[in-house]
Amino acid sequence: MSDTTPKIDFQHLINQQELVLVDFYASWCYPCQKLMPVLDEYFAKNKNISLVKIDIDQHPEITKENKVNTFPTLVLYKNGKEMKRRIGYCSSEELKSFLENNA
Repeated sequence: MSDTTPKIDFQHLINQQELVLVDFYASWCYPCQKLMPVLDEYFAKNKNISLVKIDIDQHPEITKENKVNTFPTLVLYKNGKEMKRRIGYCSSEELKSFLENNA
């Protein structure tokens, strides 16, 4: 991590709301880039869940601590505890189903 990269408090982020979805992504990852508008559209309409985006190149220690090896990886937290993971690109329908079935 470079000196200019702000250190983030991951535990605080996943406890900021009852439901939090963490998107582990990389700027060079095509499926990650393709997923971003899907996430943005969903979260613009749904305020009962928070979205946290973690750039794996900017925050490798958080990525390693969470045992994330494939990108994109979506991790759903409820009250700060991991509930479910989804690896790879998903459509808006698949994202909605993933969140509704696991929240």
